[in-house]
Amino acid sequence: MSSHDKAAAAVRWITIDAERSGQRLDNFLMAILKGVPRTHIYRIVRKGEIRINKGRRKADYRLQEGDVVRIPPVEVRAPVPKAPELSWLNELVLYEDDLLMVLDKPSGMAVHGGSSLSFGVIEALRATRPEIRALELVHRLDRATSGCLVIAKRRSALRTLQGALRGGLFGKHYLALLYGQWKGGQRTVDAPLLKTDAGERRVVVHATGKASVSHFVPKTVFRDASLMEVRLVSGRTHQVRVHAAYVGHPVIGDERYADAAENAAWRKRGLNRMFLHAARLSFPHPLTGATLEIEAPLPLDLAGVLERLYDCSV
Repeated sequence: MSSHDKAAAAVRWITIDAERSGQRLDNFLMAILKGVPRTHIYRIVRKGEIRINKGRRKADYRLQEGDVVRIPPVEVRAPVPKAPELSWLNELVLYEDDLLMVLDKPSGMAVHGGSSLSFGVIEALRATRPEIRALELVHRLDRATSGCLVIAKRRSALRTLQGALRGGLFGKHYLALLYGQWKGGQRTVDAPLLKTDAGERRVVVHATGKASVSHFVPKTVFRDASLMEVRLVSGRTHQVRVHAAYVGHPVIGDERYADAAENAAWRKRGLNRMFLHAARLSFPHPLTGATLEIEAPLPLDLAGVLERLYDCSV
């Protein structure tokens, strides 16, 4: 027998219920085939090994109630994280009820697994909360960014929350430490963003990009850095990072859009990661419609950097 474990001993047929209706096929398979690399899941979909009602579908197909999904035996090559090793994640929950939770995501942990990662936040939560069938990300944060991350516990809640997100009903407030002294007070950056290379996940300001608006409000301006609150009107990939660099004040520690030598100098000053934190989030509850306001405290490593900056400015 192969040294690799089997995720399934035989073909499985799963009938989609109302709770799963509307979910993308690839997301459904990643939840069902725990531990299977994303690249392998996309491969078996492309090869037609996954069947919906006996027919082939693409990875972005939206499942419908009553669909019958055929899943062949799949080899598990990536280890499934063990719940006891990840139980510390439960200590980072900022808010939770029957429909959703808000997690204070730590910097350095991706929100989901990828080709080079066996698991991320969502896979870890599924391992620690196996009794919850439908844990799904409502939105995403960059791997290096810490702070408020919303996770739905039911498909119905996911659909409602993502509708509110698309409708601009989410208030997203970040804290960012930017290079240089910010001049001129509050500023709105209205600059469309375009992904240039999906592999590198690099984003640029370009006329053909998606509309993107960020409000920058200075909190404290130091000798060579500025602490800013950034409120996002839209929610594009790398939006704070690209807009900050666009106006000449990149996020300190940003490995993609800031200067490597300057980042190295800040590492000597104690900043060992990008200074970007999703500090506050507001959104309507998917059941009651009441506004939830959640705050994530500034992590100790970032707070320590600020303390040293304040000491130097006295």
